[in-house]
Amino acid sequence: MRILLLGKNGQLGWELQRSLAPLGDLIALDRTGAAVSSTGSRAATVDLCGNLALTEELLATVRLLKPDVIVNAAAYTAVDRAESEPEAAHAINTEAPGGLATVCAELGARLVHFSTDYVFDGSGDRRWREDDPTGPLCVYGSTKLEGERRIRASGCRHLILRTSWVYAQRGTNFAKTMLRLARERDMLKVIDDQVGAPTGADLLADATAHAVKSLEAHPGLAGTYHVAAAGETSWFEYARFVVEGARARGWALKVGPDGVRPVPTAAYPTAARRPLNSRLDCDRFERTFGLLMPSWQFGVERLLDTVSSGVARSG
Repeated sequence: MRILLLGKNGQLGWELQRSLAPLGDLIALDRTGAAVSSTGSRAATVDLCGNLALTEELLATVRLLKPDVIVNAAAYTAVDRAESEPEAAHAINTEAPGGLATVCAELGARLVHFSTDYVFDGSGDRRWREDDPTGPLCVYGSTKLEGERRIRASGCRHLILRTSWVYAQRGTNFAKTMLRLARERDMLKVIDDQVGAPTGADLLADATAHAVKSLEAHPGLAGTYHVAAAGETSWFEYARFVVEGARARGWALKVGPDGVRPVPTAAYPTAARRPLNSRLDCDRFERTFGLLMPSWQFGVERLLDTVSSGVARSG
């Protein structure tokens, strides 16, 4: 099986390089066209395009490589900037996935595409199911939803995996930001009326690889699924969990046990509206692929262990 991975240097793309490599000949591209091949394939040495903003060049690359599976981990994710750059967000989140799906239909290939809880309006307090009515609140959510629609309309075999609150051990993330601020400040004010599940990129990548392998054997499993860590929390509770975990691991923090304070979304106005309810119901994915999504706390504890060991080494 030949797999083309787009967005190899992002939080999720980095983990997908690891999880997808055992499945076959993996060619991973970044937006510059720089390629990594898991098998030393010669295709990784030719002139390639992995930039979703350059749709025609990107599709020419796909036709050249003729992959069996495309895994698209690239996206326009600057949620607030998308409000002032709707054309750029549309090109990357809508036009490019639609084009990839069309070529996949031509080649008989499968497309794996990642979407978001932002396709919903964030109302209520129950977990969103795959067939619930959508209603994005911002340009980012709208362009991601339209990208989903174009993939379905293409007729290609696909997996659309909606997820939420993705973080990774590599690069920056909410937990690391909270830890940095907790060493600099006496108090942190964190939003407490947005609820979701922090989902590790490593967990999402492993679940994706399992689903890709299953889809190869059972094409009828194609469709839209929700994939996120189990449980739920607010950004405020998430921050408090991180700070308390760091203190338990011996971190010297200026923020005390009661130094994390809850505030409403209205306290931090942003260009783009965020959904208050980002809970995703993952029962369909778990039943279909025989997996059990672990709790969000499990992944964040592992992140804290990794970050703490790095601090210990640097100290």
